[in-house]
Amino acid sequence: MAFTTFSGGIHPPENKRLSEGKAFSNLSVPQLCYIPLQQHVGKPARPIVEAGEIVREGQLIGLAEGYISANVHASVPGKVVEVAEHPTVYSKRGMCVTIEAQGSFSTSGKPLEAVPWESMSGLELLNRVAEAGVVGLGGAAFPTQVKLHPPRNRKIEALIINGSECEPYLTVDDMLMQSFPGEIVEGVRITLKILGITTAFIGVENNKPHAIASLRNKLAEIKPAENIQVVALKAKYPQGAEKQLIYSLTRREVPSGGLPMDAATVVQNVGTIFAVREAVALGKPLFERYITVTGPCVKNPGNYKVRLGSRISDVIEECGGLVAEPAKIIMGGPMCGTALDSMDIPVVKGTSGILLLGREEARPADYLPCIRCGRCVAVCPAGLVPCDMVNTIEKGRLDLVEPSHPFDCIMCGACTYVCPSRRPLNHFIKLAQEKLRRRQKE
Repeated sequence: MAFTTFSGGIHPPENKRLSEGKAFSNLSVPQLCYIPLQQHVGKPARPIVEAGEIVREGQLIGLAEGYISANVHASVPGKVVEVAEHPTVYSKRGMCVTIEAQGSFSTSGKPLEAVPWESMSGLELLNRVAEAGVVGLGGAAFPTQVKLHPPRNRKIEALIINGSECEPYLTVDDMLMQSFPGEIVEGVRITLKILGITTAFIGVENNKPHAIASLRNKLAEIKPAENIQVVALKAKYPQGAEKQLIYSLTRREVPSGGLPMDAATVVQNVGTIFAVREAVALGKPLFERYITVTGPCVKNPGNYKVRLGSRISDVIEECGGLVAEPAKIIMGGPMCGTALDSMDIPVVKGTSGILLLGREEARPADYLPCIRCGRCVAVCPAGLVPCDMVNTIEKGRLDLVEPSHPFDCIMCGACTYVCPSRRPLNHFIKLAQEKLRRRQKE
């Protein structure tokens, strides 16, 4: 059977066996939560609590500032110890609200009353998503209410749900689809109503047969049937990248420099859809999420529910601690995740996983000059020529780089993965993007 896909891409070892098929477990509530006010793309939330104040679980503690921003809520009930700078995944000096857990929990272990959302308008549903502080949980952390409110002159025809989870090691989305297919389908229906459309595609890689079956079985229960399809995709990295996913499912191409809405689509991660459902149907803010904790250095790798603001060190301790000293700590997956220099970093909304690699897996090495083999060109899913682009960047000729469309690079790292000279190609392109953005602002 031929599965739908895109051109280019790679097949790195999946390495999912450490946590694959492991049911979700709840991690204990940490004594101290360091909740960053910047857990999203855009402006940080503005703190609306002070040291010494008593807060309840799910209380608004950071108010969204501006159009592209997101609310932040208390992960635990307790006392605000301080509002001060603390290392985060976004900054070594990010503003955080530190809460010492104490008192009773308003939602944990208690059934929440469902809200009859079917009778609400799309705008009312959108406002509930914004109030709950929902952002993209696949890692990008773009405020969801912005994505679900495209300009009036942009016609949206299809909602695309990213359930591919093509990153090696990570299994959290797979388990979400297996464990909560009904909640995800309801989240899709809510999102369709917000967008005012009726068509949705849920793209899942064909190496997740149980997730595909769970979703299809749940969709079959809906009477009358709705125009929501589960599509099996070829297991290939980066199948979950927005532009590649859109092409795989619709054969529509997003133009250079364009957005999914230019292909009349909106893309949401399956975890985001789950959070949308909790925000709308249960009135629950986004203050906890499911993640994968994995790697050869972790004693008990698996899939866990964790409070936002929990430090990585606390999470690892709850997972049995370390069996070996990690050579690299990554928030997210090994291809697109962020390497960290401290285990004091707290879990944020965009944390899909915590990966601890040993020296054998990290394999740091010096890189060599380009040998012009063209492998990076063959695997680039964006149709770029990474070798030429990086050779130009190394010479400092940003004026020659810009016409090569460096901003079309999706930072998937496929080019770096296949390079026989071990050249950090996507790293150089990222530096060029940052320099060009600064130049454009000047």
